[in-house]
Amino acid sequence: MREKKLKKLQRELRILEEANSGKKKAMERVLDLAYGRTGKLRREIVEPLLTDPGALLPERIIPEVEKSRPPVYSPELRALLTSSYSRTTKPLSNKLLDRPPKIPDRADPESEEAQLLGPFSKRREVNIRWRYFTTEIKKVLPPLEVVVEQSPTQQNSRQMTDKHSLIQAGARPIGLQGSGVMEDALAIAGPAYSPPPKTRRERRSSNLNEQPAPTPSSPLQTHLPKRFVRRRFRELLSRVPVLTCRPSSKPGTRSGRYSVTAPLNAVSNALRYEPCRLPMVDDVDLAWIDMAQKQTPSDAKQKRSK
Repeated sequence: MREKKLKKLQRELRILEEANSGKKKAMERVLDLAYGRTGKLRREIVEPLLTDPGALLPERIIPEVEKSRPPVYSPELRALLTSSYSRTTKPLSNKLLDRPPKIPDRADPESEEAQLLGPFSKRREVNIRWRYFTTEIKKVLPPLEVVVEQSPTQQNSRQMTDKHSLIQAGARPIGLQGSGVMEDALAIAGPAYSPPPKTRRERRSSNLNEQPAPTPSSPLQTHLPKRFVRRRFRELLSRVPVLTCRPSSKPGTRSGRYSVTAPLNAVSNALRYEPCRLPMVDDVDLAWIDMAQKQTPSDAKQKRSK
């Protein structure tokens, strides 16, 4: 037992040393452990999502057995299981959550298979449902916190993460709610797009009295190349979904509606062509657009004929 613990400590120490030296795989491993993508912290984040305090207990599949109740999918868990941003594999549908694919048609006592072959074993149905539940939970990427979106249809929409806003929206805190961990990761990753530095000619032709734009402050303090660290954090954010709760507009309804998105500055193929990742329009682009708008179709046709 002691030798196993020593080997584990040596392995973890080696991973930390490789991460400090700039090894990509080791850095990803350390970030996944620190932000709950794997390990004990991930299990602690997922555990509250496995229950729904506001839901009624489902009926027993076997009437005389208390443990035969099927698993309960909370609204947060349903949103995570049915979204591609919070899954390591293909997202599920609500139909599969209500009826796992391995349950045969024979489980329905009114089906033709049940009438020909007899009823399906209730114990097997219980085992299939719980096995499917535990298997799919392992493929979920848990969020670090719940974001409450206030006034989603208005331009002045705000996203809140404090406990008071969660209580008003009827949501419960999960993960590292209110710790500021997600905000720090977003700050280290930086914006989705940063303009390239100006060339020497552009600097000379620019107005000397023009004040340079202030650069946003970053909490990143490291001996490693900052570009390398920002890239690793952007890849990490692609594995950290954003769980958003929109309060219900119906009076008397406490629970909100949940949706899952990805951070805008995450490195992901799904966000490759998002507007936030495209460069801002500058004076040169505006000049080209203005020239294209002034050009008539006949002029363009003459140029093509030449």
